Amino acid sequence: MPKAVESITDGKAELAMALLRIIAALLFIEHGTIKLFHFPAAMPGMEGPLPPMMLAAAVLELVGGTLIALGLFVRPVAFLLSGEMAVAYFTAHLPQGFWPALNQGELAILYCFIFLFFAAAGAGPFSLDRRRAAAI
Repeated sequence: MPKAVESITDGKAELAMALLRIIAALLFIEHGTIKLFHFPAAMPGMEGPLPPMMLAAAVLELVGGTLIALGLFVRPVAFLLSGEMAVAYFTAHLPQGFWPALNQGELAILYCFIFLFFAAAGAGPFSLDRRRAAAI
């Protein structure tokens, strides 16, 4: 890598990690708010009360996404959310066809592996987990 690029990117990995965690979590929260509160809009094709599995997913998305955004209990929560997205892919998307681009499963796969990364790596900077560890 050229020296000029290296000098610009040095020490930025932790900042990028924090941005990935926060932005992915905020986008994930939106999936929960759509299901639970019809905000910013109602979920297409969902009339009446949510089925139990969809309700559980919505609560996980809202509560888990909030915890991930705050950087609190990130490893266990991210592991749980990674599993939720794997289940979502195999139960809702894969039956629609093999190719993720055609079965609309790309987001489920991306969220699954983003959360799996945070389950392994931890919250990183700008997180309540890091603040809690520093206080101990």
